[in-house]
Amino acid sequence: MACSGTAQAQAPSTGSGQGFPSKPIRLVIPFSTGAASDFLGRTIGQKLSERYGQQVVNDNRAGAGGVVGSSIVAKSNPDGYTLMVLAPPHLVNALIHQDPQYRAIEDYTAISQIATLPNLLVVPTQYAAKSVKDLVALAKAKPGSLNFGSAGVGSLSHLGGALFVSAAGIDAVHVPFKLFSDALGELFSARVHFYVSPITAVLPHARDGKLRALAVTSANRVPTAPEVPTMTEAGLPAAQLDTWFGIAGPAGMPRPIVMQLNRDLAAVLQDADTRERITRQGATPAPSTPEQLTATLKNDFVRFRKIIADAGLKPQ
Repeated sequence: MACSGTAQAQAPSTGSGQGFPSKPIRLVIPFSTGAASDFLGRTIGQKLSERYGQQVVNDNRAGAGGVVGSSIVAKSNPDGYTLMVLAPPHLVNALIHQDPQYRAIEDYTAISQIATLPNLLVVPTQYAAKSVKDLVALAKAKPGSLNFGSAGVGSLSHLGGALFVSAAGIDAVHVPFKLFSDALGELFSARVHFYVSPITAVLPHARDGKLRALAVTSANRVPTAPEVPTMTEAGLPAAQLDTWFGIAGPAGMPRPIVMQLNRDLAAVLQDADTRERITRQGATPAPSTPEQLTATLKNDFVRFRKIIADAGLKPQ
């Protein structure tokens, strides 16, 4: 879904944005270091910094599964100097929190999608489960004895884990963590039994032998882990969950700045080095128009509402 009108990759943008940017841009990342949003945000931020000659400051604002970061952006000046990495937890939080402190669509200006990627179901290497079938059998043999970790209530890993539990028809305890590094530590030690994570965050650990990959949640196998079966191949098509990431700002951003950012993000995502870095982590660069990202937000808001209801998650 690449956009047209892309400028030369190394030339600073001028014209429609009337000199934008003339100072550093703050890029809010609603999750901690190591998460998929963090990797993508830093990759994009570095390339935009090079393109603009202005620093893009990555601001990790983890908390409440992404609520803290989303709330900060919703209340920011819509001048283009405060942006955020947008992902499905932004929508989920508006559905599972009594007071999410923001409206998931109305309080934001969609700028561009930046990437798509599947989730990866992983277990500790010392754990007995060597396949999805094994994991489900263990869970059903002792209902409630297994747990799954996440990056917090409402995070993508929480949603993916809850969807897997629902699709498999098992009983497992959700264990949210404030920091992804803490979740990894517990997973490495097998005190957390399984984790459904964006592939960028856990694939390196599976390659290093610290985790065992059981399935990807995409419709097809991924080139970076071709040996890992899909959830459908593992017998759980209802656990399929592809994910997207985008860039957004506060509601009311000037259209010329929105379109300049959109063009520049498309150019960055067409850069060979950027594409290599993103695909190496299991994701796929996927720029879009602002309208396409808005449509995705609206469609997935409806979809996630159903997933949340089916998983029995209640507003809290």
